[in-house]
Amino acid sequence: MHQLLRYLIALVWLANGLLCKVLHLVPRHEAIVARILGPAHAGVLTRLIGLGEIGIALWVASEIRSRWCALVQIGLILSMNTLEAVLAPDLLLWGRANALFAVLFCVLIYFHSLRPNRLSAR
Repeated sequence: MHQLLRYLIALVWLANGLLCKVLHLVPRHEAIVARILGPAHAGVLTRLIGLGEIGIALWVASEIRSRWCALVQIGLILSMNTLEAVLAPDLLLWGRANALFAVLFCVLIYFHSLRPNRLSAR
């Protein structure tokens, strides 16, 4: 179960990074970046963010420094979703309700990697 969850978490990062941003299959992502960081370089910045998300997917799959990886993920998810909810709620798939899915994903990451009894088993 632990390994399956790890790969599912990595898959979320990979899909968002590669499919949505690098391959530009979901143009809404670039529109969000343009709204938050400005339209001048939104295409390049969106692809760079996507490459970063692919890197996180690889980091999750590797299990290297998994505690730090989980903390980075949770920090990024909460900060990205807060910015998006405040500055571009109309561009989000479920509007401000996206925050609910972000928090649920953070809870999954927490219970998978950070819960106290999980850490003592390592």
